Amino acid sequence: MSFNDNVNLDSSRVNTSRGRGRGVALGGGGLVVVIGLFIVSQVTGIDFLSMFTGGTAGSNSATQVQESQGKDLSHCKTGADANKYDECRMVATAQSLDAMWSSALSEQANVQYKKPDFNIFEDAVQTKCGAATSQVGPFYCPADNTVYLDLSFFNELSKFGAQDGPLAQEYIVAHEWGHHIQNLTGQFQTHNSQQSGAQSESVRMELQADCYAGIWVNRAAKTPDPKSGQPFLKTPTDEQIRNALSVASSIGDDHIQEQSGGKINQDSWTHGSSAQRTQWFKTGMQTGSMAHCDTFEGSL
Repeated sequence: MSFNDNVNLDSSRVNTSRGRGRGVALGGGGLVVVIGLFIVSQVTGIDFLSMFTGGTAGSNSATQVQESQGKDLSHCKTGADANKYDECRMVATAQSLDAMWSSALSEQANVQYKKPDFNIFEDAVQTKCGAATSQVGPFYCPADNTVYLDLSFFNELSKFGAQDGPLAQEYIVAHEWGHHIQNLTGQFQTHNSQQSGAQSESVRMELQADCYAGIWVNRAAKTPDPKSGQPFLKTPTDEQIRNALSVASSIGDDHIQEQSGGKINQDSWTHGSSAQRTQWFKTGMQTGSMAHCDTFEGSL
């Protein structure tokens, strides 16, 4: 989706950092919900997911990261900048998600919205869930209520058969924001996200986050920037929607397993199949309703 050129951006909405040091193991500070980590696990055969949910990995001194100032965002001032630069698109996406969920969450779930932090990092990052490198992909850490993203992840999309593009990038951020909404509504406390399997609560959590990302797509072009009064985003084109759906499909567990040359093993699934991810993203996009995103009822 493209942003309206006159939308006002606040670059302070997003933090940036650059990290040095080792950091793949997370888990000491709480569960991490990640869109990209399982891709690395499936392709390499290394069980990074267990590192994320282990009890002591985050406290290991070998995983500590030294951080410095990251990417400069001072040039991110308008929607036109968001349409030109990936980093500015992240600022605008965060502001759009804040505005949309501020109204949708209170209207549909009677829950007050609280903004998550958003950190664009380079190379490595230290979180309250532990330390991570760019290899893990975008993730949400509920222990510090923060979405973490290295922009280099967008360059990896083609390796998994997805098309990079504005809405494809925004879908990834909106999915992680969906995990924050789950945190605010108590889903993390209610469901065991460390399970695996095609019908597991982990898969159901991920599919609900996909559905919540779809809600944002449904409502974003109707949500105004408080300062300019213009909607943040233009109505998405068919091509942009196809690009976003290609991301949802390409990071399905079955697709990743096929690409890595292995057999499809539903018992190991943590995020859902390509068809499921596409289906639930479409459900949110078509309905704009949290009530239609209940992935915890019935068989998937």
